[in-house]
Amino acid sequence: MVHHLSPERVQAMARSGQALIVDVREGSEYRTGHIPRAKHISLGQLLQRIREVPKDKTVVVVCRSGNRSSKAAELLSQAGYRHVFNMAGGMQRWTGPVDQ
Repeated sequence: MVHHLSPERVQAMARSGQALIVDVREGSEYRTGHIPRAKHISLGQLLQRIREVPKDKTVVVVCRSGNRSSKAAELLSQAGYRHVFNMAGGMQRWTGPVDQ
């Protein structure tokens, strides 16, 4: 089961360094604007690059609308990650700062 967080909660967690944000969109989407300090690993590369995601941290997965990130959160959960969350609504609902 995937747990969801609101973009407002994710913004607070990102600001305080409480979570690693993993953006699973394609590179072109990521370059149009992403959450500051978000790690970019597209959904298609996630399993090959899973070691780049520490198991001892809270991980919040983000995409455009929340669909791909929900799948990514499920994959991470199945791989043994215990503190994984999907940002509800994805970047479409994000109102915080954006890096390009």
